[in-house]
Amino acid sequence: MGTSALWRTLRTVDREPVRFARVRFEDLFDDLESQLEAELGAEQRDLQAEEERFRIGRLELRDRIAAAPRLLDLTLRAGGRLRMRRMALGRDWLNGIVLEGAPAETGAVVPLHAIVGIELDGDGAAASVRPAKEAGDLQARLSFAFALRDLARRRASVILEGASPIAGTIDRVGRDHLDLAVHEPGERPRHGAVRSWRLVPFAAFDWVRLP
Repeated sequence: MGTSALWRTLRTVDREPVRFARVRFEDLFDDLESQLEAELGAEQRDLQAEEERFRIGRLELRDRIAAAPRLLDLTLRAGGRLRMRRMALGRDWLNGIVLEGAPAETGAVVPLHAIVGIELDGDGAAASVRPAKEAGDLQARLSFAFALRDLARRRASVILEGASPIAGTIDRVGRDHLDLAVHEPGERPRHGAVRSWRLVPFAAFDWVRLP
């Protein structure tokens, strides 16, 4: 009887450290697994953040405009402000419908080099750094000179807006300048209506208004 009781006591005493050690090691492995998952997650987040900083660092103004809301408040080189709804975005220009800053509902073609600021709210600024979803890349390859040549082909009456606005019809377009038949706004470039012919560098005006 005594031997049996002693045997049972020893078995009970011997088993407890084994069970206690097993629980300790299981907890330890759980902790290590949790720490590893946390470290891997932090490393992945750091990598994604670095990739995002690199992507944003390569963005150009055109990329920001492409991703921004279509309603834009522009500050231009000569100090004018133009609120417009963007319709198209070329390689180095945009066009749209004027809402404020000129007669409403007139057309505007704005070279990107004439823009000195774009006012956006917080949501608009955040949207402007996201990858843009553009319908195709053909429009993105068309230059400002190409857009002006299209206006010349249509014989459209225009006003070159800027520090010294001038009205007329675009006759020819070079790489960095255009020939303007100067006449009153809205008139056709008929004989007698044209007052002079002027060579105008692209840098001399901020945007083209289609009256």
